[in-house]
Amino acid sequence: MAPEPAPPHTDIDRNTVSSVEDAFVALSAAAPEGWRVELVEGRIHVAPPVNGGHVEIVSGLTEQVRDHRKGLGCYTGLGLLLPGSSPTGEVVPDLVIAPKGSFRNALEYHDPAPVLLVGEVTSDSTAENDRGPKLRGYARAGIPCYLLIDRERGHVVVHTEPSGQRYARRTEVEIGKTVALPYPFEFGLDTGEF
Repeated sequence: MAPEPAPPHTDIDRNTVSSVEDAFVALSAAAPEGWRVELVEGRIHVAPPVNGGHVEIVSGLTEQVRDHRKGLGCYTGLGLLLPGSSPTGEVVPDLVIAPKGSFRNALEYHDPAPVLLVGEVTSDSTAENDRGPKLRGYARAGIPCYLLIDRERGHVVVHTEPSGQRYARRTEVEIGKTVALPYPFEFGLDTGEF
């Protein structure tokens, strides 16, 4: 007769073990205000509060979207679920753009289905995560556009056409230039003040 399977979060000797998800929940609860704890591809990433330059870029992006496309909500501090990036991929992008009213519930992490664009602004502590695991997670989630403001490399990258764990199209310009955003935005994003 086969032994009875061990309950979740225990080893074969029935000792309690922590999972990455348990550690993520504990770190999220313990993180000081302003710190972001994210779980992507089975790894926990902890980022300190953003600086003024970072906030100015996100504010500038928000203003330009609102000036060009009415009816869209620009959300900061919104958690998204990234299916397939880990058992419970959970991230908090710098900017989420979706139709207004898309997130009128009490959930901490939301289905990414209504998201039209997700934006990240790199910093020393987040750049590699933004360029790799989050890029793959956003593509797997089917988010149509991933806008990466890569301050460390001095570039703005627009990723479009998600396909599996990558984006089929990539447009890159130096920070300071204008870059075209795809449908439904269809305007030139001026990065001159970034």
